[in-house]
Amino acid sequence: MAADKDLDKLDRDILRLITADASLSLAEIAERVGLTSTPCWKRIRRMEQEGIIQRRVAILDANKVGLPVSVFVAVETADHSSDWLDRFAAVIARMPEIVDAWRMSGDVDYLLHVVVPDIASYDQFYRRLIAAVPLRNVSSRFSMERMKAAALPI
Repeated sequence: MAADKDLDKLDRDILRLITADASLSLAEIAERVGLTSTPCWKRIRRMEQEGIIQRRVAILDANKVGLPVSVFVAVETADHSSDWLDRFAAVIARMPEIVDAWRMSGDVDYLLHVVVPDIASYDQFYRRLIAAVPLRNVSSRFSMERMKAAALPI
C-alpha cells in the first residue's frame, strides 16, 4: 500500500471529494480537481488497487432506520492466544450489530461499537456475545448523543 507521502495533491483532493460525497460522478470529480476523466479514473483505480480506497458507502441516519441506540462495549480477555483471537474475530464478524471493532492497548483489549433498536435488543446481543467466547470483563457505555461524524482529515 502506498505510504502517506506517496499521495500527491491531486490524490488528496480526489480523496477529500469522495469521502465527502461518494456519489459524485467521475466527470464531477475530474472537473473539480482539474483533470480529464481518464487520468482521474486511473488515479482512483490505483488508489482502490492499493487499498487506500477500501470501499464506497452511504452513511445512514441510525435513528431513521430504526437503530437509535449506540453502545460502546469494552471487552477484556484473559486469553491472548492466536486461537482465541481467531475465534473472537469470527464471532464479531457474524454479529451485524457490531459496526466497528478495534483491538486496543491499555486496560481494555477490544472496543466494539454496537448499534441496536433498543435496550432489550442490546441485552440479547450481550447474551450472545458472552456465550460465544470466553471473556474476562465486558462493560457497556451507552451514547447519549453523537456530536461529530467526519471523514478522515486528509
